[in-house]
Amino acid sequence: MKNHSILFTAPCVAEYLETDMPVAGAGEVLVEIARTAISSGTERANLIGEANTNSTKPGEVKFPRICGYSAAGIVKEVGEGVTSVKPGDRVACIWTKHRQYCVLPEENVFPLPDTVSFDEATLMNIATFPLAAIRKCRLEIGESAIVMGQGILGQFAVLLLRAAGAAPIIAVDPVPEKRARALTLGADYALDPFAPDFAGEVKRLTCGGAAVAIEVTGNGRALDQVLDCMRPRGRVALLGCTRDPNFTIDYYRKVHGPGITLVGAHTQARPHAESYPGYWTAQDDVRALIRLVNGGRLSLAALIEEHHVPTEAPTVFKRLAEESAFPIVIFDWSNEK
Repeated sequence: MKNHSILFTAPCVAEYLETDMPVAGAGEVLVEIARTAISSGTERANLIGEANTNSTKPGEVKFPRICGYSAAGIVKEVGEGVTSVKPGDRVACIWTKHRQYCVLPEENVFPLPDTVSFDEATLMNIATFPLAAIRKCRLEIGESAIVMGQGILGQFAVLLLRAAGAAPIIAVDPVPEKRARALTLGADYALDPFAPDFAGEVKRLTCGGAAVAIEVTGNGRALDQVLDCMRPRGRVALLGCTRDPNFTIDYYRKVHGPGITLVGAHTQARPHAESYPGYWTAQDDVRALIRLVNGGRLSLAALIEEHHVPTEAPTVFKRLAEESAFPIVIFDWSNEK
């Protein structure tokens, strides 16, 4: 059998290439991929050649790179000792690749009810990132929340804050189209961070400041701005991956004095084996999302803006490298043979 992958072969260059066929070993599952989702922030960083998690030294950049980590498909084979899934099962997958066939540890595949589509299942790994950030902030029903940035993670954050009972929810982005989209996803207000008296407007809408903030941009200025929007003893989740170490804020007046909690919310900063309040494993978060979608409590399908076949990857990723407002994109692998 042939296996195909999307590879970043040079800065800003993506190619659709034939690659080796993987084999499932003990405790592993071979999945025939049906859908993969683009996580635009991480994948753009890898595509343009920023040093990232696959770099062994500061500043080191290596190509080729393969990216993608959120997918869904059908179990093709299982290795010795696998009991949770069997060939033919529909599954959501975490920490996979933009690849036609993938081998994954058993703990990274999750059986899907028939009522949960591949499209929705494909988004679930990405959705666990803002879900973990919201958990770490210990949001309570009726608390106000602000989301800085309306890329893919910010949109998920709005959707999940709505499900969690935040009120009001304020989405923030300088792009008018993104603000309009946030309102359709459940935000109560959508603001431009560059508007006059931005922080004052947030405090007016929240009667004194937001209780919870999800900072998605990874931009130092955005963090500085959102700190001006918080109520005393508010909680700020740093979900965005700030790669610039050379910015600073007035910690004394904006963090220390008002008692603000800053929470590191990288998805790897979570327990690996056992969930506890505020800190769930990735596996338990995926299972929670499957239950929410299956029970009609949450819909992820509305987030998807474009479908493409994998052979269109060179054009799609060229857009990712060049466009400031990239949509939520799904690759459909079901016809790849």
